[in-house]
Parts: sequence; C-alpha cells; structure tokens
Amino acid sequence: MEVCTDGLDGLQMAVNTQYDLLILDVMLPTLDGWMILAGFRERDRDTPALILSARESVDDRVRGLSLGADDYLVKPFSFDELLARVRVLLRRKTGKAAPTYSVADLKVEPSRLSAQRTEGPVELCVKEFQLLELLVRHQGGVLSRSFISEQVWQMNLESDSNVIEVNVARLRKKIDDPYERKLIHTVKGRGHVLR
Repeated sequence: MEVCTDGLDGLQMAVNTQYDLLILDVMLPTLDGWMILAGFRERDRDTPALILSARESVDDRVRGLSLGADDYLVKPFSFDELLARVRVLLRRKTGKAAPTYSVADLKVEPSRLSAQRTEGPVELCVKEFQLLELLVRHQGGVLSRSFISEQVWQMNLESDSNVIEVNVARLRKKIDDPYERKLIHTVKGRGHVLR
C-alpha cells in the first residue's frame, strides 16, 4: 500500500505504477481527486478506482462515477464497509469463476474483461463493461434502475440521477449502433434488457 497526500504526485504514481486498486480523496492539494481520476482514466480503464469524500451531494457522486470511478463512499464511513467495497472491486477485477456469455453475435468474457461482436472487439470502460456483464448475465430479463445501480455502483442512485441512462446510451452506442441487430432495449417505466 502506498499513500500520497499531493494530487500531482498522486497522478504520477498512479500512471507510472501498476496498482490493484486506487482509493482517491477529492480534496487534495495541487490536483484534486477529480483531475487525478480523469488523468488516470486516459491511460488506464481497467484498474478499479474508489472515491472517498466528504462531498455527499448527488452531483458530486454522479461526477465521480461519470469520470470513471467504480464506487463512491461518503465520509464518515465504517471501516468495515470500506473493506467490503474494496473486496468487491478486487473480486470483480480477478474475474474468478466468470463464464463466457453469448447473445446473438455478442461474446462477453468477464475474466478477460473483453467483449466482441462480429466485426471484432468492442472497447469499453470499466463501468460500461460491468453494466454489459450485468445485462448479459440476466439476458432476457428486464433490470430496474434500482437493481442496476445497486449491482454496478453499489448504491441506490437518486431518482433524478441520469447516470444509468447515460451509461446505457454509451454502451448502446458501442454495442448496438454499428450493427443492424440491436441487443440492448429500454422497457419504458421498467428498466433495461439485453436480448
């Protein structure tokens, strides 16, 4: 474990060293946690990142998740909860016992964090991949916003948040837009389904 109390140094460490997980505070000198996360995600889309912050507004949480955080934990927090969230993120990264899923010409391999359709690989960020994996694991089933937010973001996003819709749209653009057969569908008032 390495600790850095300056944002600029933290970004340099993050991009020049291979870590299993990043835990970022938003309020840091030189560069804030948002800037570190954005700079890090330009170079690494796969390493899990967890934000710890006293900033608890929905806008702050949405901003963190939109910049590529895998989880957002508000201070003060229980150390046991932090450890549980870290274990979840690390377990997802290892992909233990993750099977391969296929729907039409879509193939998803969670253990390799890879997705492809007929034309070849589909490049996805971490959250997009987690959302796709959730949809493909429950293929044919309509997943509610609350279920998706709990499974992918480990929180119940506020009803006025559009994080899920934004991420579904981004995923649809990569998975569906280039292809004639569309796999991701929205069921109005109920949620999203892959079929």
